[in-house]
Amino acid sequence: MSVDITTGLAAPHDTGPHNGVRSDTETATTVAAAESVLSRRFGAPVRLDADEDLGGSDRSVVLRVRVAETPFSLPRTMVVKHYHDHVDGSRPDPFAHEAASSQLFTALTAPERVSPELMAHGVAERVLVMEDLGRAPTLADKLLGEDPRAAESSLLAWARALGRLHATTAGREADFDALMRRLGERSWRDPIAGEARVALTELPELLADALGVQGNPDAEKYAAGTAHLLEGTRYRAFSPSDVCPDNNLVTSRGVRFLDFEWGCMRDIALDAAYLRVPFPSCWCSFSLPPGMTEAMLAAWRAEVSVVWPDLDDDAVLLPRLLDAQVLWVWLSTWWLLPRITEQDGPIDANMVSPRRSAALADRWRRLHTDAVACGRIAVAEHARSVAEAIVSRFGAVAERLPLYPAFR
Repeated sequence: MSVDITTGLAAPHDTGPHNGVRSDTETATTVAAAESVLSRRFGAPVRLDADEDLGGSDRSVVLRVRVAETPFSLPRTMVVKHYHDHVDGSRPDPFAHEAASSQLFTALTAPERVSPELMAHGVAERVLVMEDLGRAPTLADKLLGEDPRAAESSLLAWARALGRLHATTAGREADFDALMRRLGERSWRDPIAGEARVALTELPELLADALGVQGNPDAEKYAAGTAHLLEGTRYRAFSPSDVCPDNNLVTSRGVRFLDFEWGCMRDIALDAAYLRVPFPSCWCSFSLPPGMTEAMLAAWRAEVSVVWPDLDDDAVLLPRLLDAQVLWVWLSTWWLLPRITEQDGPIDANMVSPRRSAALADRWRRLHTDAVACGRIAVAEHARSVAEAIVSRFGAVAERLPLYPAFR
């Protein structure tokens, strides 16, 4: 679950698992839609029973269903995701993105696939029927738990799976384009691209108004240049876009990615930066213990260097990572920084979530360190000024970002 931005303010992207009670009508409609697409797919009636409400969001209903009657050999249970009508024409249709993404992964071989297999889907019904990966814990469960070894091994498995996802989908942009067109979408876009460009333009004024940070032309010029990551580059592959910990299942077969509502093709550095800026678009963005980021980056790098050997060279990879890091720090600050009339608070008050000020100060401090290492002194000086200003405004609560609970 990432943050969804409206006019620069952060709110939950979804509200996480649906917190209300599903009506009988919603459940029945979802089951009927799944029965329809499965029966059409296999050429004979399939009857399902709702087994468990898995949440979903304001945009969708997600159910685990049990196969009650079928002439075919089908799995005993499956997961159904039923999208409501898409009414906001200014934003991409999440059903189209998820359906195209799921088809793209289902076409891969089983060892390459890092997502549930798509069993059937219906455009008219706006429904997907997917493999049930069971009741495995999410990466968020591991990070918010009490077992540091389990959390560490899960993070490394997640980083490897992310690298494998990038490596196996490199060069498949034309396939994704074709799948989107078949779903009636003439084009697709990275969901953060528009807001990122706005943030790169507006953040200096926001920092001045909210924190009293004076402009730094060299740092601002560098930040503006990171927009190249939002264009076509030679390091493009599929990205789920929303790779937050609660969208990743830690299974016996490795990490599996869920939720492709914003799936797209983009520069892989934008995902790799999540290793340095832990989950910058997510509600559970705590800090990692020393050395964890480097270990995760090595695991990711081992997978992607098979396709992009030059990324084994620090002189190639580290500047690209810094670009992505700057972009995410600027964008997440534009999202999360309390405006001058607002109070500080958790990123998501309904979840186990750090305070906005602590998360942002930590990101700017880390940016200072990594910019120094790359010889970007103007970027480093600006980052230090912003971090100090955040602490000055919000006090001691912003001085330290807590570790994920599993590492405390």
